Amino acid sequence: MTPSGAASRRTRWRRWLFVALLIVPIVEIATIIGVGKVIGGWPTVLLLLLESALGAWLVRREGARTWRALSTALQTGRMPSRELADAALVLIGGTLLVTPGFVTDIVGFFFILPVTRPLTRGFLERAVAARFLATPMRPGPGGGSTVEGSVIDR
Repeated sequence: MTPSGAASRRTRWRRWLFVALLIVPIVEIATIIGVGKVIGGWPTVLLLLLESALGAWLVRREGARTWRALSTALQTGRMPSRELADAALVLIGGTLLVTPGFVTDIVGFFFILPVTRPLTRGFLERAVAARFLATPMRPGPGGGSTVEGSVIDR
């Protein structure tokens, strides 16, 4: 990978982060105001507090379950790729649940709930594979592909 490619990717991530930090609060405030107009101010605050409490309980439960699965995978000598993905999703989902608002809570619950986490895990695995496994290959002898490398004999 060229240094300019890494710098371009870093710039793109910064741009996306800036847009997210600008748009997400606006969307959250608009959603909270909209819900408040429909059900009232105090019920909206109560609903946000209820979501936070439910989210904290769920993060604690799913975090413990994910930690046990990760420990079991490591003790049995199995590669814990699924468990690591689940741990990352629970961490991200928990962070989103701590952020006040309905939209981030919905996304956070989607990341944490055991029913929807496999869908999110599949997306995460495809994104990681596209990012890290997209090694440029060149045609090798006999039409196959080869990857540059070296053998170190110790």
